[in-house]
Amino acid sequence: MKPIRTRTARAIAVAIVAGSMALTGCSGNSDGGSKGKDDSKSQKDAAEQQDPVAYGDAAASTGPAAEVPGAKPGGFINVYMQSDLTHMDPGQIYVSDAGQFANLVHRGLTNYEEDEKGNLTVVGDIATDSGTSSDGGKTWTYTLKDGVKDEDGNAITSADVRHSIERLYSKVIFDGPTFIQSWLSGNDYRKALPDGPYKGKHLPDTVLETPDAKTVVFHFDKPRPDLPQALAMAGYAIVPEKADTKEKYDDAPKALGPYKIAEYKPGKSMKLVKNDQWDPKTDAVRHQYVDGYNFSATIDQASQTKRLIADQGEAKNAIQFTDSVDPAQMSTVIGDANAKKRTIQGYQPYVWQLNFNLDRVKDKKVRDAITYALPNQSMVQADGGRYGGEVAGGLLAPTLPNFDPEYDPFGKLKKPNGDIEKAKELLKEAGVKEGTKLSYAYSNTPRGQAQQVIIKGALAKIGFDVQAKEIDRASFYEQVGKLDNPYDIYMTGWGQDWPSPSTVITPVYDGELIADGASNYSHINDKQVNELIQKALEQEPEEAAKTWEQAHHRIVEEINPAAPVYYSKQIQLYGSNIGGARYSTRSSYIDINDVYLKQP
Repeated sequence: MKPIRTRTARAIAVAIVAGSMALTGCSGNSDGGSKGKDDSKSQKDAAEQQDPVAYGDAAASTGPAAEVPGAKPGGFINVYMQSDLTHMDPGQIYVSDAGQFANLVHRGLTNYEEDEKGNLTVVGDIATDSGTSSDGGKTWTYTLKDGVKDEDGNAITSADVRHSIERLYSKVIFDGPTFIQSWLSGNDYRKALPDGPYKGKHLPDTVLETPDAKTVVFHFDKPRPDLPQALAMAGYAIVPEKADTKEKYDDAPKALGPYKIAEYKPGKSMKLVKNDQWDPKTDAVRHQYVDGYNFSATIDQASQTKRLIADQGEAKNAIQFTDSVDPAQMSTVIGDANAKKRTIQGYQPYVWQLNFNLDRVKDKKVRDAITYALPNQSMVQADGGRYGGEVAGGLLAPTLPNFDPEYDPFGKLKKPNGDIEKAKELLKEAGVKEGTKLSYAYSNTPRGQAQQVIIKGALAKIGFDVQAKEIDRASFYEQVGKLDNPYDIYMTGWGQDWPSPSTVITPVYDGELIADGASNYSHINDKQVNELIQKALEQEPEEAAKTWEQAHHRIVEEINPAAPVYYSKQIQLYGSNIGGARYSTRSSYIDINDVYLKQP
């Protein structure tokens, strides 16, 4: 999952940086809160998110959702964002801001129910349960609940589910997850149905079967035990067949969830109101406490933080959606008891990394030199210090099972601000001349701008002339996701889609998934890595863990397609009239399902 790139992570999707080093890494309060007690999240907290996800039965999937103690109905919550949502079409959603939005508006076959301790259970969303497997896990059957309708009152049937899966095969969809399509039809799945369902063709019943209006059957060529978790991703939410407007659906999707779009001004604002066709009896996860949400997409991170610290007027009813506390104001928040009690904190699943475009930066010694030169700790400081993240040794986050805190092949734990001499030595061996140009793409966000200042400065020390290229936040991942992109290096963030290395290593480092719009941003295509991925996917979890570790070590040490920079943490503010606020281990943001207004 990509974090929101501010965003996310694009999960990731994902804490935001201040606009300049003068406000972050070089400031006296760059530790992210020297005025207050250090209660930032640790890798011990992250380990609590490694627990296996449970699969719920019909009883666990039956609505309505358990009431939030003290919740009241009514009023509008104000949502602060720096820029517009990346996507609203479910099939295109693979970024954390759109994922938060999706849980208000969209519904899929399954969803996650999260208890007060952050434990996750997959339950049936529009399905009656998390799924029934047979044939050794190769076949999964889902029965649809009664009473699920879209905002126009149209009953959702198995035909809508089939349509939602099949449209992902078409070129209309280019930016979402590809797990289920690949599992059904192989990595070149688009060839199986190049026009999607739009010209009347369908996947054969031996792959995807809808024997009646209430039943959907998935047929795979090998066991797929993670299917219920994959289906819970926003990217697999339902698009009603009658409502599908192809490319235009991204601007005006139809709601199945508790809220629908009443007004949308691209790049400026959006208003969500109650969807009167949503039946709480069919939903075990969501609530409809407030009358709606007013999204403002023009409030930068610093302004969000300032308003929420002051907690006056409309800010009392406001939340940060996927943005975080402004690092330049972190000490103020941590040192102010009134503000601090209105924060949620958690360890995110994202790893920020500097990707190398392997089609352009071909010499591993050059990639290693850049990795050694990076001042990882300065990047952490620029993103909130100890409240924003921790220096990364590898590309797998502490939230994943079997995380190794000692893994550090580039010595970042000993030299967190880089090893310039080692970098220069490698560049000399590679024959790189002083003044060699590097094209660096960055997102036009506070985080992106701060990162480019740090990276440009660090690489200048080892002789590179970095040409910084600004890209609009909303299209950043789309641009760097193009195979023929003109950039040498770019920062991305990635986090697990569920607690398994398969959801990191497969989408980001599998050479068989190189394509426009795919998440293999470095274009790594290593035969041994590809074979290890396939091996791990067919193993039992205990054996697979060893194979994933082997693949991870080869990727980081022997290929180095992306320099690990830091593991991400989250801290967000909300107004004093917001009730039910808590950190969601599923989204790594405020749990959007449980919030309400104390005084509507």
